[in-house]
Amino acid sequence: MKALTFSDLRRANLARVKRWHPGGLADWSLADWACAMAGEAGEACNVVKKLNRERDRIAGNTANAEQLQVALAREIADTLIYLDLLAARAGIDLDRAVVKTFNAKSIKVGFPERLP
Repeated sequence: MKALTFSDLRRANLARVKRWHPGGLADWSLADWACAMAGEAGEACNVVKKLNRERDRIAGNTANAEQLQVALAREIADTLIYLDLLAARAGIDLDRAVVKTFNAKSIKVGFPERLP
């Protein structure tokens, strides 16, 4: 199976967003896309809270650790999908932005890891 790239995600996201928003990305503002992304990130944090309960053996969960791991993967993916839509609405190329930011931080702190 071919590895997913940000470019693959962007193409599919831009095509699919028109099914919900006939006008495409422009139907929502940057703030709308940011709120959608933040909502998904918040849902991921809520799952992590429940995983912490599992770790600490605190009552309150209705799902077990395996179910929570599946839920966390889904919420992280939802966050990334909305992050890409936010970046697209802002005209940001995620490939370039991630490489530039990652490499700049490595250089700043003296780490050898670089993205190509």
